[in-house]
Amino acid sequence: MTTDQSRGSLRRLLHRLTASEAEIEADELRRESADSGGTPAEQCRRGQVVCVTGRLRTVVYTPRTNLPTLEADLYDGSDVVTLVWLGRRHIAGIEPGRHVTARGRMAVRDDRKVIYNPHYELEPPK
Repeated sequence: MTTDQSRGSLRRLLHRLTASEAEIEADELRRESADSGGTPAEQCRRGQVVCVTGRLRTVVYTPRTNLPTLEADLYDGSDVVTLVWLGRRHIAGIEPGRHVTARGRMAVRDDRKVIYNPHYELEPPK
């Protein structure tokens, strides 16, 4: 092992020992997203067609007078993207804690990144 490799290993070890649980989870999610070929959410811009991979944090049904919506916050370790399905009350498998890959055109609503009616794939449970 070279000196640079041992320093890198030592830095990773020290980071894992001193980092909070949230920081460790974010690092793991970023790594998983990169391995799957997803675009980091922090790099996604309005109007781009993107593919993001991460874990669903929250899933909320929002009844509206004209059009009900199902909204889920997907976190990939770098940023949150809200997935919005218009006219849906429930989608089997869309639940908090589930790993999902979503594709669609990025929009911005109320300073939040949003993908409306995304194409999605449920990742197998880990």
